[in-house]
Parts: sequence; C-alpha cells; structure tokens
Amino acid sequence: MTSHPSTLLSTALLTLWLGVGMVSCSQAAPIPSLPGSPSSMPRPSQASPTRPVASPSPTPSTPAKPVNPKLIAANNRFSFNLLAAVRQQDRSRNVFISPSSVAIALSMLYNGAAGETQKAMAEALQLQDLSLDAVNAANETLKTRLESDNAKVKLTIANSLWLKQGMTFNPEFLSRNQRFYQAKVASLDFADPQSPQVMNNWVKRNTNGRIEKIVDRLNPQDVLYLMNAIYFKGSWEKPFNKQQTREQPFRLANGQTKPHPMMQQFGKYSYAETEDFQAISLPYSDRRLSLYVFLPKEGKTLDALADGLTAETWERWQQQFGKREGSIVLPKFKLEYDTELKDALTTLGMKSAFIPGVADFRNLSDRATFIGQVKHKTFVEVNEEGTEAAGVTSIGIRTTSIPQDPPFQMVVDRPFFCALYDSQTGTILFMGTIVDPSR
Repeated sequence: MTSHPSTLLSTALLTLWLGVGMVSCSQAAPIPSLPGSPSSMPRPSQASPTRPVASPSPTPSTPAKPVNPKLIAANNRFSFNLLAAVRQQDRSRNVFISPSSVAIALSMLYNGAAGETQKAMAEALQLQDLSLDAVNAANETLKTRLESDNAKVKLTIANSLWLKQGMTFNPEFLSRNQRFYQAKVASLDFADPQSPQVMNNWVKRNTNGRIEKIVDRLNPQDVLYLMNAIYFKGSWEKPFNKQQTREQPFRLANGQTKPHPMMQQFGKYSYAETEDFQAISLPYSDRRLSLYVFLPKEGKTLDALADGLTAETWERWQQQFGKREGSIVLPKFKLEYDTELKDALTTLGMKSAFIPGVADFRNLSDRATFIGQVKHKTFVEVNEEGTEAAGVTSIGIRTTSIPQDPPFQMVVDRPFFCALYDSQTGTILFMGTIVDPSR
C-alpha cells in the first residue's frame, strides 16, 4: 500500500486469544451478576450474536456528554504503567503502543471476569474506584467523544468478538460488549482454514490497510478472539515545508550518528522547558489533538526521562506549557511495532488471567477459559504535512508564558519520547520512545 505523503498516520490493533482451560466447568453454578452492574440490565430482545446493538446517536443539539474523569485518570495511570512494563523487555529498540487500544480491549474482557481474576484486572487497569457498570458507560462515552471523521482529522475505534462455533457464551457478556463497545460479534468455524482470513479482513478494513494480518492460524484450544482497532489520520495545523527538510545527523544512544531526514519550522508553539527536557506540542488542524515531543537535555538520557514518566508527572508537566516562539527540528519517521503483552500485563498484576484452571472468566462462559495471548501491533508515520494534535482547551493558553523570552531552539536529534494526546477528553491515544527514527 502506498504511503500518505500529506498525513501523519497512527494505527493500533490489540487482539486477545482466549483458550479453553484444563478443567471443565460445565456443571458450574448459575452465572451470577457482575459486581457493580444491575441484574435487571436489559438484553437484546432480538439477540443474534452477529448483529450488534447500536447505541442511539445524540442529536446535533445535544450537548457533548463528559467522560467520567475517574476513567480518564485510571487510563492515564495504566498508560504509563504499561509503557514502563513494555520497555522493560527491550530498551534498545523503538517502542510505540496505543494504551487506549489495550485498555478498551481489556475492558471488554473485564465484563467476563469474576473473583480474583476480576480483582487482578481491576488492579492492572487501575479501575478499583469504578464499578463495572461505570466502566462500561464511561468507555461508551469516550468512544463517542474521540471518534472524528472529516477531511483533516479521522479517528475511528472498532471492536469485534469472534466466537468459536459450538462454544456457549454468556448472553449478558455479549450484550454488554455490543451495547457499550459497539462490538461486532460473529461466530466462526475455527476448524475452517479460511476463518483466520475472515478476521484478518476485518483487521485490514478497520486499520485502513495499515495492518493486514494479526492471525496466522487457530489453535485447537482457542475459543474467542477479542479485537480492538484504533485508526488515526490527521493533518498538521501548520504543515512543515518539504523544501526545508534536510539530512542531518541523528545521535543514537550509543553515541553513533546516522544521517536522517529532519523537518524544520519556526513559529509560536505550546512549549515547556526544564533542567531535564525540552517539550513541544504540535497541534493537528482540529486543535484538540496534539503530538507531544519530549527531548532529554544534553547529558540526560531517554531512559531517565522514561523512568520518571507517570500519570502524575504527565499532569504536572502539562501545566508548565506556555506559548513561546521558537524553532523545531523533528525527524520524519515511519515504523511498525508489534509485541506480546503477556509479560507486561503479568508485571501489572494480571498473572492469574493467563493460567489455565486459575483464571476465572465464569461471566464469559460456562467453560473454564484463560487468556492464551495478547498481541499488540501499531503503525505510525510522521512527515511534513502530517498531523499536529494540540488541545488548546487546556494547553497553550496559559498566561504564564513570558513574552520577552528569547526564541527557543529544539533540535530532536537524539532519542525522544512522544505521545498523541486528545485534550478534550484527556486521553493518550498513542505513546512511545523513539531511539532510532530510521528503523
């Protein structure tokens, strides 16, 4: 597929494989209601697993419903915890994840968890202060608030559940995922060699062709594939001039340098600087989404910066941004990243969910199940006319900027941290540490 020279593209996909556990629970007691959810919650009267239940769209005159701030706070804590856990596995390569994709997919699965597994997932996702009903309602609102489809900025979120034919699933689990997550639910013959291609076609369609394949083959133990896809494509509010892009040296962590195309521009930006880093917010044309770039100061390392990243420091650093004139030199980059998240999620407290006979997903099925694999893929491309997504609502309008400050110079010619952030909801859609933009 050809690249899009006038856009910044970000695509994420998370897939969870669920397998049948070692112990059959076909004689288990009736499935209880999940904590925090009303037992009288309606189920689709025309229930067909292949027909999602659409949520009513608000009328144009309906004010935008705010997202539960407790979910945003939980998601941000989870985001930085996840990045830290993923980076433990390999600090020498580029890491680029979509914590929102992972959080949404795991929230869908959370509807099937019970007992200690539910507690472990709540701890990992930082959802201890929210009932399940509140989690679902907040995620439904978040999806509505985030999605955008116009000529300048496109952001879509898609969910799907692929069920093994012959396996019994709790209708309430399916109903909630259809209702709150607008998930496509479909049954497949997992013995059919064409079934992986059916799933991969969904993946390709919902990532605009950027990710073409997630499933190679089906394991006999597999009973459910749960997928989330986030696709973002946007144009910078202020595009970079291609004629000013120059080959310049980019310094790697080991001290070696390699030539790399560097974009340049001068203007007034939302900018912050401390003794440890320089940071800039590059807004997209809708001015609610921004690409934040944090560059460690000379003598400081990306590892030290990343190790200090938490939801609390992120919030504190945002308060330091103010409008200031200056120049930015930023590398073009295009990368694909994929990882298996079992180890990272185990580090965050979800170990029991991966152990056959220990994992408790009784609210998903009357058979014992466990998570077999959690696979995460991302794609990102940043170029001259790409996207800047900056939220002016909370960033860039502070009166703390000092007009007499001299213009800053920010040359991103060494490893850096970046995040794609939605200021309207406070959501971090993508984040990563880039150690070599040429890879």
